[in-house]
Amino acid sequence: MNANLDTLATTRYVRIDDALKDHPAWAPERPAIGIPPKLTDAELITLAIIQALLGFASEAQFLRHARAHLRPWFPCLPQRSGYNKRLRNPVVLMQHLMAVFRRDCETYHDDLWLVDSTPVECGRSRETAKRSDLAGWASYGYCASRSRFFGGLRLHLICTPSGLPIAAALTGDQGDERAAAIAMLDTDPAMYRPGQKLKADKGYRSAAFEAELNAQGITLIRPTRKGEKQRPGRRFLQPFRQIIESVNQTLKAQLDLERHGGRKAEGVCARVLQRLLTLTTAIWHNGTTSRPGPARHLTPYDHQPRSTPLGTTHPGSRPPARAATTLLRMAVCRLGGVATHRTSPGTKPRPAASTDPRGPL
Repeated sequence: MNANLDTLATTRYVRIDDALKDHPAWAPERPAIGIPPKLTDAELITLAIIQALLGFASEAQFLRHARAHLRPWFPCLPQRSGYNKRLRNPVVLMQHLMAVFRRDCETYHDDLWLVDSTPVECGRSRETAKRSDLAGWASYGYCASRSRFFGGLRLHLICTPSGLPIAAALTGDQGDERAAAIAMLDTDPAMYRPGQKLKADKGYRSAAFEAELNAQGITLIRPTRKGEKQRPGRRFLQPFRQIIESVNQTLKAQLDLERHGGRKAEGVCARVLQRLLTLTTAIWHNGTTSRPGPARHLTPYDHQPRSTPLGTTHPGSRPPARAATTLLRMAVCRLGGVATHRTSPGTKPRPAASTDPRGPL
């Protein structure tokens, strides 16, 4: 691990371990009879955070990497099936830890929150959606934002402008966004703060929804629809779409939520919470260390450091498309429409067919 990831993992492990000692009821239930696991719950959650930061969507690949590079920190690593099974159990623990971590962040006290939803794909074909264990919860249909059909869920998220997750919920694609927003706020009475502002798009327009928020001291800021009287808070709406889409992009592209790989309800929930907990952890660490740049900056944890020797790649980084030719030290030259590989002196060049659709040069 690099120094940034090492520091983050160490501090979060200590924080998780202390939280479990203070609240032992948060730990997953285990039978009274049996051999206790060698990997503690604090180590398991820390491993899950490292997996998401390094960009390993495959648990098998991550465990191979962990056995090769993380043995000094985690001497007792489970097999893939054991890791997968244990990662699905501490869903309640991860929810409590998210609440603890976000309260440690300065941006948690921001008086402006954003609410929106984004699709989470769970299957591409109709046959997959029908035979999936998520059938009945995940729905199949056309997504205009992606211009394709797929079966999946919808992730509802309340966050700060810096991207700190405040609350999240998973529903079917046809779920009511306003009902999901109220349900997320009801999970913690401390979220109802007098003077709090909640910024949303036109899909959250509802007199009953706005009245319920106003009764709890929350002001809804949304665009004015045609025929409506001009609403207050217009200056907050201009950067709304850019901010919320960048937060979704961090979750889906950098933390690989698009490739979560969940096939059952508990698996999907665990993997979504894993990404949200990782994002919360990174924002906390960036704020604690006063790191310049966006609060959800993940580059120090999953990109190749400059000190890495040329020709090697960081375990969590993805090699570029032409990395194979660089590693093989192969150069291709075009001579008279024939591509030849440069080899050692005195060796005949091996011809290869030209792939240029325009023909020979």
